Order: sequence, then C-alpha cells, then structure tokens
Amino acid sequence: MRFSRPTLAAILAVTVSSLSMTACGSDAGQGGATDVKFGYISDYNGASLLAIAENQGLWEDADLNVDVKSFTNGPVQIQALGAGDLDFGYIGPGAMWLPASGKCKVVAINTLAYADRVIAQPGISSIEGLKGKKVGVPEGTSGEMALNLALEDAGMSPDDVQKVPMEPSTVVSAFASGQIDGAGIWYPLIDTIKEKVPELNEVASTRDMGDKSFPTAFVGGNGVDEETTTKVIGVLQKANDWRAEHPDETIAQTAEMLEISEKDVERDAANVETMPTADLVKATEDGTTDQWLNGLSEFFVDTGQLQSVPAPEDYYTGDLYMKAYQK
Repeated sequence: MRFSRPTLAAILAVTVSSLSMTACGSDAGQGGATDVKFGYISDYNGASLLAIAENQGLWEDADLNVDVKSFTNGPVQIQALGAGDLDFGYIGPGAMWLPASGKCKVVAINTLAYADRVIAQPGISSIEGLKGKKVGVPEGTSGEMALNLALEDAGMSPDDVQKVPMEPSTVVSAFASGQIDGAGIWYPLIDTIKEKVPELNEVASTRDMGDKSFPTAFVGGNGVDEETTTKVIGVLQKANDWRAEHPDETIAQTAEMLEISEKDVERDAANVETMPTADLVKATEDGTTDQWLNGLSEFFVDTGQLQSVPAPEDYYTGDLYMKAYQK
C-alpha cells in the first residue's frame, strides 16, 4: 500500500482530472488482487483503520491492492469518487449530506466523533460574541455543521455572522494571524492553532450538543461493485475490532502513518467514541444507525443542504455491512 501526501493544489486537481482507473473489479497484476484507490483525512478517525489494515496485512488477505491518498476534507473526496478518481474514502458527520443526496454510498460507520468546535479569538467568550464578525469554515464539513448547530442553539442564524469559506489549512493560518474572529473547525487542527493562539476560546463543542450523535463513515463510489465493497467492509471490520482491542498500538501505528507524534494522536483520539464491529452490526440491525443518519439529515434539511430526509437504506449499504460480518 502506498501513502501519498499531495499538496492542496494537487488534491484539488484530482477532482477535475481524468486519471486512468483500473480499480474495482479489475486485476492489478499482483496475484490477481483487485486495485482499490482509497482516500482518507490525516487524523485518528480517518487514518487509524487504514494504518491497522496495512500493518496487519489485511488488504493482502482480502486480495486487495490498496493505494491510499490524503485529502483535506470529505467533500473533496466525494468529488473524486464522483469523477472515478477514488473508489472509497472517509468523511466526517458534516459531509454526510452528500451521500444522503445520492453522491455516494456509506459502506461502514466508523466512529462517533466529538472533535468539532467553534473557536473564537481571545476576548470573545461566547457564540453570541461572534455576531457580525468573520468566522472561517470549510464548507460542507463538520466544522460548518458545528457552527450552524451552535448558532441554532443560541437562537441565532448563519446570517448573524460573516461566514468565510476556507480550506482547513487556511482556517488555521487565518485564525493564527487574526484575519478571522472565529472558526468552525476540529481537532487536531485546533491544537495547531493553539500553538499560535494559546488563549483562544472554545465557545461551542459538539460534546455539549445534547443527545445528538455525530457518526463518521467510510464511503464508496456509486459505481463500485458489490463484491469489492464487501471485501473492503470486511477489512474495515477486522481493523475496527483490532483497534478496539489494541488502543495504544493503534495510536502508535496511526502516528507512524501520519508522521506525527503519538501524543498528538492520543489527544485526537480522546474526542472519538469507537465501537466493536458487533455493536455496529447490532446498531444497523435495530435501527440505531438509521436514527444517527436521520438526525443528521433533519439538520441538513434545516440548513438547506438537503430538500428532504431520505431513507437511510437508500445510501447506507447496511445489508452489505451485515453480510461482510457473517463471512
């Protein structure tokens, strides 16, 4: 498996390029293994299972030849899925409106994430204090979701702030230089910002938003075949159970993959709720995952990102998730 770390320009170029794909359903020439292109985000949620799958040889065991590529956010990966430049990817809860609108399929629920915050410059101590001020957000991501939820909880609307669309890396530099007053963003990027602005205030957190659940997920392109999808799900399930049983080793392997310190990964993992595969299968069977997905869809209807709440079975391949676990 090859780890590619493109620049932001290269990442964006992927979405408009016409890469030659030999992916799902084709032979890679390595023992008849199937080629798969897999996107991820460079954090614990997005990378830990991929690190485990590589270290444990799970891709090879499933006859998959996987090439992984780092992206800055979920929406860019879904663009690449739609263009045929990726087969699978990872998204946070803020991008869940895209599979719900038919852009791709959710193939596996990963974790429940509580890493998103609304942060403000020193001297601004509440979400109300951001009224009329510049707030940077990566559009269509969990950062924008956190901002919109915080505004809603405060009886405000997005029109009450000057929302400035930015790439995640630009949010970091813009906040650190004082070009924006606040941001909807997530850990571990907030740790990076705190190195420059240690006195920043966290004025809203997804941890404090009542009974809402924020699932992260792995997604597949609409054209990916069922056999390959089931194999990929099976690998993710095995890696998921290994992660649950070996938290310290997972942090170490993720840190090695991302080339960052184990302490940074450990802080990031503290914002994540992991679940054994058996629990995720049960949640799929009893409708719990439907509740999580519907809760997000209802929010996205309120924000105008969805016109209506779709049935989860229209975009979550729960039947394949259960099938893969039975194998």
